[in-house]
Amino acid sequence: MTIALNGRVAIVTGAGGGLGRSHALSLARYGARVVVNDMSPQGAEAVVNEIVAAGGEAFAHVCSVTDRAAVDAMAAAVLDRWGAVDILVNNAGILRDKTFAKMDLDDFAAVIDVHLMGSVNVTKAVWSAMRERSYGRVIFTTSSSGLYGNFGQSNYAAAKMALVGLMQTLALEGERHGIRVNCLAPSAATQMTQDLYSPEDLKGLSSDLVSPGVVALAAENAPTRTILLAGAGAFEQANITMTRGIYVGEANDAAERIQAGWAQISDRTGEQAPASGAAQYHHEVNHPDRVAMR
Repeated sequence: MTIALNGRVAIVTGAGGGLGRSHALSLARYGARVVVNDMSPQGAEAVVNEIVAAGGEAFAHVCSVTDRAAVDAMAAAVLDRWGAVDILVNNAGILRDKTFAKMDLDDFAAVIDVHLMGSVNVTKAVWSAMRERSYGRVIFTTSSSGLYGNFGQSNYAAAKMALVGLMQTLALEGERHGIRVNCLAPSAATQMTQDLYSPEDLKGLSSDLVSPGVVALAAENAPTRTILLAGAGAFEQANITMTRGIYVGEANDAAERIQAGWAQISDRTGEQAPASGAAQYHHEVNHPDRVAMR
């Protein structure tokens, strides 16, 4: 099935290099008009020039995603120039890696501010326009560090997992307005990762191999509430699931039963991916073992 983004308008944050650059070029290659956001004027303009040289349309907007006024001004400029924002790729990020014991809380807050609040700021700036046009594709950049943990990245992991929760809720709120919201968890050799892994480990992890996932999530027939993992040309899906669990009721030894039942509680046979948070309560109130005891 052919993907065509002709006439669509995309904002890509942190697009002056690395993954953001690859995302911007890929979206433009499929016909989207691209706003290249970055903190570096030189980096942003270089990517714009690449897009224009290839026959596409783009312009740069230099600002930090943590600057709400500047982000609002960017959204206004895009709407004034092209009349819509159809696609938002929240890619901007920083690293401040240290073990939690050694981490300065200012560094913890800085990472949360850029990854989480930066994504919130840009999404909020375009959300109303997407709702008004009954169309939108929002992509948050999560990470395996958030999904599965990574030594020395408590701040980064916390921010990235928070984006999954944001995606889950905005997908529900945006559904009736034609807005589809997803997460991308990339594995790529970028400026942010060059000091984390050996050259051997980073071979084959070109950011260009991740960006087809962004194009698919930006397409008209994109899914919603999907966590897409991407790296080295491979693509997988992560899910937040709930096991069947056990029912112990009001037993005096409830804690002991939980302790004795870890194997059954963690048994993934018949697990489900809940449609919303309410599914947990519904499952617990209607747990098969609880119903059987009535």
